[in-house]
Amino acid sequence: MDIDRSGLAEFLRTCRESLQPEDVGLPRGQRRRTSGLRREEVASLSHMSADYYARLERQRGPQPSEGMVAAIAQGLHLSLDQRDHLFRLAGHHPPARGVESQHVGPGILRILDRLADTPAEVVTELGETLRQTRMGTALLGDASLRTGPSRSLGYRWFTDPAARNLYHPDDHAFLSRTWASGLREVIARRGPRSRAAALAEDLLTRSEEFREVWATHEVGLRPGPVKRFIHPQVGLLELQCQTLSDPQQAHSLLVYTAEPGSETHEKLQLLSVVATP
Repeated sequence: MDIDRSGLAEFLRTCRESLQPEDVGLPRGQRRRTSGLRREEVASLSHMSADYYARLERQRGPQPSEGMVAAIAQGLHLSLDQRDHLFRLAGHHPPARGVESQHVGPGILRILDRLADTPAEVVTELGETLRQTRMGTALLGDASLRTGPSRSLGYRWFTDPAARNLYHPDDHAFLSRTWASGLREVIARRGPRSRAAALAEDLLTRSEEFREVWATHEVGLRPGPVKRFIHPQVGLLELQCQTLSDPQQAHSLLVYTAEPGSETHEKLQLLSVVATP
């Protein structure tokens, strides 16, 4: 497929101008004259340089890679239909939809953008974090640094002992069973050729503990409403975890909150201060 530079530039400009700062969790400011978002704001949301993005709107520069197009689609909060159109304009075939998709829906993103002071993350059914709030990163670590199978918390749980340090030791055994149970259910839904099945096969070769819990064939286990974390900066945190699901994409928005006035609530406020902006 060939890139449609004029069509791409016009579509990007139209989508950018249709968004307001508050739509994507940004402050409006007092001297805004731009209709919609500024180019540099879209570039920041898309994790790329402002110059690179500006050249696309000016019909210049190299053809953007699939990764760049996906980042722009996410930064502009595009729907799946809009994302697919953007890929075609950029000269690429659109990625798969459904359970394999890494594209977070605009509805989930709009909610996430309004949770800047709350730990929250968007995860796949394999426990891969796709997006985090600033406080989500402060609580759980920067998910953007993880690659390959290690993007899945369940995979790290059985292959990297350090992955367990954040969780209360008394919960480790149950969490091991819960991860194995959940993975078995995903395989039953997605089939023996799915990414979930490949993940299980990999874990069976790497982890004796996984082989033991896998052999029990447990299903239906669910984590409790309270998650206990041992944070390296603020210590024990007991957080309620609320879940909002996007069944079309098989993604879940996890929001971690503390009871007002509790010790954990005070620690979250401290974590908000010490967290890197």
